[in-house]
Amino acid sequence: MDKHQKIRLLGFPIDLGADRRGVDMGPSALRIADIDKKLESLGFTVVDEGDIPIRNIEVQDAADQRLKYLPEVVEMSGVLAGRLRSILTDGDFPLILGGDHSMSVGSLAGIGSWCRERGKTLGVLWIDAHADMNTAETTPSGNIHGMPLAVAMGYGHPDLTSICGTEPKLDPRNLAIIGLRSIDPGERTLIKDLGVAAYTMFDIDRLGMYEIASRVLDDMSRSVDHLHISFDVDGVDPSFAPGVGTPVPGGLTFRETHMLMEMIAQLDVVGSFEVAEVNPILDDRNRTAEFAADVVASVMGKRIL
Repeated sequence: MDKHQKIRLLGFPIDLGADRRGVDMGPSALRIADIDKKLESLGFTVVDEGDIPIRNIEVQDAADQRLKYLPEVVEMSGVLAGRLRSILTDGDFPLILGGDHSMSVGSLAGIGSWCRERGKTLGVLWIDAHADMNTAETTPSGNIHGMPLAVAMGYGHPDLTSICGTEPKLDPRNLAIIGLRSIDPGERTLIKDLGVAAYTMFDIDRLGMYEIASRVLDDMSRSVDHLHISFDVDGVDPSFAPGVGTPVPGGLTFRETHMLMEMIAQLDVVGSFEVAEVNPILDDRNRTAEFAADVVASVMGKRIL
């Protein structure tokens, strides 16, 4: 990434997409972990734009149990999408601090529509224990944080899929998911039907992170103009990142995560990054946010030597 490009931090403290409370404090935890200073030490100019205000659960009604808090998620996703379009139009690099992973409904809508209008091809690298490809028909929980990838590809409630235009924001051929180990039946079907490049922890155990990252990043470097990285911290093993709402044992190790990020940093097409699901309430002395901040530094160019 060009060190002359300004990084703009934008907090999106949404916790409407998940059952467990606390991820609304994720942006604050990442700031306490000095994410801005870590990036400035690499030579970047960092501007913190604060948080987009979101009404909390206490003043809302879940209403539809298959799509909990849908109206507010749709409204705030539209706000986030607009802010990201503005940041990208200014030529800056957006770094979004979440918040549960329903944040990606808005981030992918904004980034995808901005790319489409400029004739750019969006690619997404999704690092997560979960596929996040449910719809109202397949969700076991009704939580929208399990739906953003399906929404981005045009599957789901029309209020979600039509943010920033009705066209799908992401072609499944330009999506890769790494770290999977908890997939719902409907998601498994959609992954296979769409031919998504989905790498489970079995694949990582069998092939190694270097081989998988090389495959994915080689493909992305040839086929996309703007690569968005979505890092759900629960993709990492809970022994390294305990402060997440939906921990799943057997995840990425410390070095596997950093290796992937260090390899991503070598690409010229990386254009945006988001961190999701940091939950300080469930954490140990901000350990997870500290880890996530270091991961962001790796993707922005920090090296051992």
